[in-house]
Amino acid sequence: QVQLVESGGGLVQAGASLRLSCAASGRTLRTITMAWFRQAPGKEREFVSATTWDSSRYYADSVKGRFTISRDDTKNTVFLQLNNLKPEDTAVYYCAADESRIFTTRTNAYDYWGQGTQVTVSS
Repeated sequence: QVQLVESGGGLVQAGASLRLSCAASGRTLRTITMAWFRQAPGKEREFVSATTWDSSRYYADSVKGRFTISRDDTKNTVFLQLNNLKPEDTAVYYCAADESRIFTTRTNAYDYWGQGTQVTVSS
């Protein structure tokens, strides 16, 4: 079984920054696409960002210009740099991995998920 473990969340003030990481372990994993999703209470899980096999990067409109995704395939790790955080960014952030070579923002297309890390932004 493949396991994804997120870290780096916390409580910060608006305008601050955080750096999230997600490490994959277990059997050999073809992490063609690695992505970040987030979910606030009472809301659906939503796509945040992803990076694919060709190093293309994708972002939700709500985070463009503020968040940056990167990956280290040697370490099977993906990062998300969150800058200029806003209260509306408050959510549990999940990393996900997809062995498919076709990029998608659909949650049900991803093969592996982490347990989530809480990001809370105060005003």
